[in-house]
Amino acid sequence: MTVLTPRVVMVAHGTRRHEGNEFARRLTERAVTLLDVPAKAAFVELADPLVADVMAGLPPDHGAVAVVPLLLSTGCHVRRDLPVACAGAPRAIDVTVGQPLGPEPALARALSDRLDEAGARPGQPVVLIAAGSTDPRAEVDLAEAADHLAAEREVEVRVATLGGRGRRPAEVVRPGDAVAPYLLSTGLFSRRCDEEARNSGATIVGDVLGTHDGVVDLVVARARALLASGTID
Repeated sequence: MTVLTPRVVMVAHGTRRHEGNEFARRLTERAVTLLDVPAKAAFVELADPLVADVMAGLPPDHGAVAVVPLLLSTGCHVRRDLPVACAGAPRAIDVTVGQPLGPEPALARALSDRLDEAGARPGQPVVLIAAGSTDPRAEVDLAEAADHLAAEREVEVRVATLGGRGRRPAEVVRPGDAVAPYLLSTGLFSRRCDEEARNSGATIVGDVLGTHDGVVDLVVARARALLASGTID
């Protein structure tokens, strides 16, 4: 989707794999129809357009811009990379950067739907597997995300990460578990999650969150909140 004057910029991590980046573009296309304002998908790294380039390319008289991170937890991208990229916008533009999408009960409902779609049984123990981060605040976010999912499914939910802080799937997944990938798009991490979970005995591995209706609604709500904050027209 080509948007020359975005009022909302949806920012995903980015991957070298085309199918992983299409998630952000499809989600942005769906959000545009609900927001009724121009929006554009951008990426922190590894894919075009980079959010830094989008910001630097805005005309000085463009007006305010809302930036919605398509990222699930606090980490260096939210705390450092996005503010640095947005600082490259022309000085006259008011750029408002939102918080990461998670943890949120809406995401837990979407994760639960993905588990049901994959055939998870009521009462089946669940492991939430995330990409991971070296930021201790991401660990706190992930623990809260697991609590939301545990409340949604009324089961024990344990946590594993593929990198960074935390325990790995081989240490957490038990035979017969269902696994909920705490991932937004397909790519290297989703493939690793599936492989490591099944190698550890998981019988069910859900799909990534993707463009689940709950994710779309959450993104739209975040964008609307920023647009209504008083600085965005």
